[in-house]
Amino acid sequence: MHFVEREPVMMAIGGRLLSDAGQGLDVMVIDVAVMDGDWRREVRAEVIERILAALARACGLPEPSPAWWVDFRVIEEGSWAAGGGVLSVLSLLESGVFTEEKAKAIRAGIGA
Repeated sequence: MHFVEREPVMMAIGGRLLSDAGQGLDVMVIDVAVMDGDWRREVRAEVIERILAALARACGLPEPSPAWWVDFRVIEEGSWAAGGGVLSVLSLLESGVFTEEKAKAIRAGIGA
């Protein structure tokens, strides 16, 4: 996850700059990048909702701010690298990190 705070003059809701709204909102973009896998629409929605709820709890707020945006990106298999090499979700499937059912869903999701 990558958190980026933005000034209210850099974002708008409904065509109105947040700086003009006078609400004193904290503006934030949360960028979630994940390896290819079983990321059906309902799974992505649940992840986004949990992130926003956890962030609200961490900030002591009753609910997420309307000025928080979440961008959920799936990085295609073979397009993720770290430590000088390309990473693959396929190598994780045999590691025992995932249940067999989840591993099957991931394989189906990426066509492996």
